[in-house]
Amino acid sequence: MVQKLDKNLLGNAPDTVSVPSYDRAMLNAGILHIGVGNFHRAHQAIYLDRLFNLGLDFDWAILGAGVKSYDETMRNNLESQDWLSTIVELDPDGLTARVCGAMIDFVDIDPTALIEALARPEIRIVSLTITEGGYYVDAIDGCFNNNHPDIVGDINHPDDPKSVFGILIAGLMKRRAAGIPAFTVMSCDNLPGNGEVARQAVLGLAKEISSDVYEWIEGHVAFPNGMVDCITPATGDRERQLVADRFGIDDASPVVCEPFRQWVLEDCFPAGRPALEKVGVEFVEDVAPYELMKLRILNGGHAAIAYPAAILGIHYVHEAMADPEIRGFLQTLETNEIIPIVPEVPGVDFKNYLASIQERFSNGEVGDTISRLCLDGSNRQPKFIFPSITDRLKLGLSIKGLALEVALWCRFCAGSDDSGKPIDVPDENAERLKEHALRAKDKPCSFLEMVDIFGPLAKETEFKAEFSSALHSLWNEGCRTTLANYIENHASSPVENYRAG
Repeated sequence: MVQKLDKNLLGNAPDTVSVPSYDRAMLNAGILHIGVGNFHRAHQAIYLDRLFNLGLDFDWAILGAGVKSYDETMRNNLESQDWLSTIVELDPDGLTARVCGAMIDFVDIDPTALIEALARPEIRIVSLTITEGGYYVDAIDGCFNNNHPDIVGDINHPDDPKSVFGILIAGLMKRRAAGIPAFTVMSCDNLPGNGEVARQAVLGLAKEISSDVYEWIEGHVAFPNGMVDCITPATGDRERQLVADRFGIDDASPVVCEPFRQWVLEDCFPAGRPALEKVGVEFVEDVAPYELMKLRILNGGHAAIAYPAAILGIHYVHEAMADPEIRGFLQTLETNEIIPIVPEVPGVDFKNYLASIQERFSNGEVGDTISRLCLDGSNRQPKFIFPSITDRLKLGLSIKGLALEVALWCRFCAGSDDSGKPIDVPDENAERLKEHALRAKDKPCSFLEMVDIFGPLAKETEFKAEFSSALHSLWNEGCRTTLANYIENHASSPVENYRAG
């Protein structure tokens, strides 16, 4: 028997499903979250659900929010099930399901309604998962891009904002006028210094609006940095059917995720925070080392397997990890070029960390798709791969493997795999990427002409040479042969013996 997910299920849930032990009627919103997607519900919402199950901090429930048209679909799905979500952890030793009740409402998808919600005094944290590309960062100088059309619109019409940051500023100003303390802005996106990037975006726009607004926000709003980690595939018919068949729940938008999750946060919350340390969140003075480790090794590793897998026609991540050339490329690239320039993290053995990542990537129950890993490369490559290249060039170290990774991305963007089958390029810049990638078949550096993506790296002579060589091999020798040659010629040494410095 399959039951529709809503509040009525909580008292009659299948024995195989965990449900909240707390009374949801006792919850009050303390966090407004913008960007209610799968990752947020698998990660932040679960930590809060666990906390509420301890009988603690009922005044820190989640009020959902969004600013994009697709947020309306999520809102409608969740409203029909009383803001509940089914979270399935895809452990190879046995799948488990729980109904998460940490969200209690969702603001109408309307800027005015969102500004009103931001001004509510009980909202003390505003958290964000708006994707890596949602922060208006200029690839050339790394600063806030105040020339983006969205931002120009908010500068010209600050009383009718449309961007996330314009709306945040309007909400803060409404609080200021009412004598309500500022909320804390907490980014949960995969960005180096995500709190600082969020701060740069809010202050960058505020400065264009008025010096008074800028100065007040600078003096009153905190932007803690954080590192988040939990592999969370997209939801489709496969996942909905899984939840119905295995757990007897009809959920319009369930979440499936790996059983691993991690959250490291700087403890900077002037308006207060929930006691998340009681449910596994690590609060540290400086999150940067943890963050850099994850972005370079895990997210960089995802990029390293994504594009060769797509070019070789592989659909699932665990299938890519079973491919000897792809797995060998990941191991060699990580060991030789990425890990040696990642600063040490107290208590973390990078060799063991890499092994755990490979195990997580190999989890067939997750069913993570290569297409998801290929998503939004024009925003992800500059954050997950390019910094490693830049650091190695500064140290005079080889970048052959990293240049090959970028060449693989370029080859992918040409829109066909090695067998000639079309490839979808899931990127807001897809048309431009394909145009440059096809030109690069004969003139490799044509791909690097997109300076808004490559920034200063486009002018680095050694990178251009290594990239050109790798791309030439991919087009002429094929992906598998190119990977095999790289692995054979760059046999990796143990991490502990190779680490620079």
